[in-house]
Amino acid sequence: MKIGKSTIPRTAISTSNEHSITVRGEDLCSDLIGKINFGDYFSLLLTGQRPSSSASAVLDATLVAIAEHGFVPSVQASRMTYAAAPDALQGAVAAGILGCGSVILGASETAGRFFTQIDELVQDGLPLPHAALSITRKWREAGQAVPGYGHPLHKERDPRVARLFAVAKEAAADLRFVAIAEAVEQVIPDVVGKDLRLNVSAAIPAVLLGTGFPLRALRGVPILARTAGLIAHLAEEAEVPSGFALSYQATRELVYEGGK
Repeated sequence: MKIGKSTIPRTAISTSNEHSITVRGEDLCSDLIGKINFGDYFSLLLTGQRPSSSASAVLDATLVAIAEHGFVPSVQASRMTYAAAPDALQGAVAAGILGCGSVILGASETAGRFFTQIDELVQDGLPLPHAALSITRKWREAGQAVPGYGHPLHKERDPRVARLFAVAKEAAADLRFVAIAEAVEQVIPDVVGKDLRLNVSAAIPAVLLGTGFPLRALRGVPILARTAGLIAHLAEEAEVPSGFALSYQATRELVYEGGK
């Protein structure tokens, strides 16, 4: 049964024959292996073009910034899964990645869409402060949280924000989305009633969108980065188990509220 418009599968990413492998028009062995770093290769795979030096520096910085964040829920899920099935590393990694959503890891994509709406108003001629206020109010009136602001630990700005903004500036990236992110921070107290500061989930799209990174792939950045962190946690789990300890601590305080 035909579903959709096309009946022929197509890709512009890679192909191969008996003698060679071609990725985005470049020979994998002679042009890429040993000649391109993984961050640039990710960008090439995603966009079909090698990144500029500016885009390369910013992407690399965001991957480093978000790869590790302690025993967050996704890491706990991953380590407990590995404890239960140490023969399936891939399943334990997947368990952690499946937790990517609007609260953990996925907020960068949501913040990117939020910033893009503000940018569209600015491009239409509305001053940035007014555009930031308008879209922030619109999101709040729709019952949506302002994505990328506030942090349970870092009540001032998340320390990663300043460093990512500095990297973008040092790399001579377009900083217009950084300006948007900061303008939102200024209007949040009036709209939300709280002084919520930028966190890393807003900083990532703020710096990446200025390099031309595709909005539709923003969630992939924390997914890719956190995969590296999860593998590190699982390697540690194999040597210093914590998965069952995490499970024990969860059940130790469990309160049963059902009937007999």
